[in-house]
Amino acid sequence: MPEICVQRKTDMALIISASGIRGTVEGPAGDHLTPKDTLEWVAAWGLWLVERYGKAAVVVGQDARPSGEVLRPIVIQALRAIGHTIYDAGLTTTPTLAMAIPLYEAKGGVMLTASHNPPGWNALKLLDAAGEFFPPEVIREVESYRSHLSFTNTDHPPSIERGDRALSHHIGSILRHPWIHRQLIEQSRFRIVIDGCNSSGGVFVPALLESLGVSDLVCLNCEPTGIFHHPPEPLPENLTELAEKVRSSGAHLGIAVDPDVDRVVFFLPDGRPFSEEYTLVALSDYALQQQKGPIVANQSTTMAVRWVAEQHGVGFYESRVGEYYVVQKMKAVGAVLGGEGNGGIILPTLHYGRDALAGIALFLSYLARTGGDASALRARYPDLYMVKGKLTLSTHQPLPSDLWHRLREKAPDAEASTEDGLKLRWKEAWVHIRPSGTEPLIRIIAEAPTAAEAEALRSRWEKALLNLL
Repeated sequence: MPEICVQRKTDMALIISASGIRGTVEGPAGDHLTPKDTLEWVAAWGLWLVERYGKAAVVVGQDARPSGEVLRPIVIQALRAIGHTIYDAGLTTTPTLAMAIPLYEAKGGVMLTASHNPPGWNALKLLDAAGEFFPPEVIREVESYRSHLSFTNTDHPPSIERGDRALSHHIGSILRHPWIHRQLIEQSRFRIVIDGCNSSGGVFVPALLESLGVSDLVCLNCEPTGIFHHPPEPLPENLTELAEKVRSSGAHLGIAVDPDVDRVVFFLPDGRPFSEEYTLVALSDYALQQQKGPIVANQSTTMAVRWVAEQHGVGFYESRVGEYYVVQKMKAVGAVLGGEGNGGIILPTLHYGRDALAGIALFLSYLARTGGDASALRARYPDLYMVKGKLTLSTHQPLPSDLWHRLREKAPDAEASTEDGLKLRWKEAWVHIRPSGTEPLIRIIAEAPTAAEAEALRSRWEKALLNLL
């Protein structure tokens, strides 16, 4: 559907959230994530680290975006000039870097990736000593250091170490997890088509699959050039080449990831999407077959996850959208699995972060244990229909303070939450309206038993929102 542009006063493209500092890399400094802005943000974070831990080790990596080759040296040298030792992981994935931070006994990590954002964007994902996102208040504290930067180790900078053990550590940890069944996967002799999105996934996903005993691989867009062959968000409309190759090659499964490999989606043998929303549905079912316990998803995730939790007699909990918020809710309730409906899976017994490689290994283990038929696996779960719309903003400026309250008044019959924008829930349907934390836009997501009902719900609330902006 066409995007509706809500005009603001400037064209600033810099978004600061719990997901990091994200922006377009070209344009005036201050309004974008230019090399100058990158230097200031990373130096500020480096000073913040010094105050808390002293001079320490930091892991740095990037996805394949060309701007990463410009910005990564800036990140590394800025941190060295403050006194931090660097483990340079080079081309990597966000979950791989997250797991490398404890491996190298570092106090933090910087991943250069704009994830699913289009070309022209990049971001600084800042991770703590456990390899997890910082709370939003820490990002605000870091920002305050930008006004008094100080460099103390320029004449005697610490070393740059190779971070090349990160991938083997990540894959080895996945293989050792008790829910991963390598022998069954190898015996299933799967033929799999991979879309690597011209980034880290083109290297890391084949490496994982080969370690799981999958030798019949067809690779699309696996050259990590950073020049995306299609829009990088792993949505069905962006993955038509993958769908066709799965059909024509007689594959058992198609796999697509986003540029930093923290989201994964699957395709059925006939080329239909398994649905990114149902990645978490299926893996919640599999996890609960191994261990009973709560499941957590964000508020924009399909109701089918709640249905799975109810089938197993366990609690289901929702959080705000964003990895940080999902993780905090998982810790609070002791969840056995969590994630987001965009294909982001969090397996806490591996690490507290979205991890497409872990999601792939879990899915293949479940598929192998259930006979290898992905279509039959999808048929286990109820069909619900989700429609996703968005209103594009030209800047990421605050919305009217009473917006959610005024919208809430239009649905007195609904169960409502204003924890993250506004979510309205009825017995068999819901709509979630919220500002994006990664792009300058408002998302409107609706789900219902039929596609027509979902679209009508989305359309109704888009019109209501426009009338208040």
